[in-house]
Amino acid sequence: MPRARSGIVHKRRVKSVLKKAKGFRGSRSKLYTVAKNAIIKSLSYSYVGRKQRKRHFRNLWIARINGACRNADISYSRFIYGLKKLNIDMNRKILSNLAIEDVESFNQLVERVKKEVEK
Repeated sequence: MPRARSGIVHKRRVKSVLKKAKGFRGSRSKLYTVAKNAIIKSLSYSYVGRKQRKRHFRNLWIARINGACRNADISYSRFIYGLKKLNIDMNRKILSNLAIEDVESFNQLVERVKKEVEK
């Protein structure tokens, strides 16, 4: 009896892999083996990218807060230290939005922190 080649199962697998590789350049979207390797790599990159996105946003928020603090003549680290001392629990995303959208209230917060740090 001849060897059974998994025709339907194999075709389905190839189809799903090539569907996932749609939009890749060259043979990465045409050839099964190359596409399979490209998908494995792309999935690992997307996993890492989801972690990096969080880091990048935090860096962006810190840069925005730092810029707003420097305009008010205080460093970022002194500002965060003052917030901790005043028991003000605001995350960096909120502080960043406050620095951009509501400059007056951010400056009031900075003044409170300055008074606390100078003690």
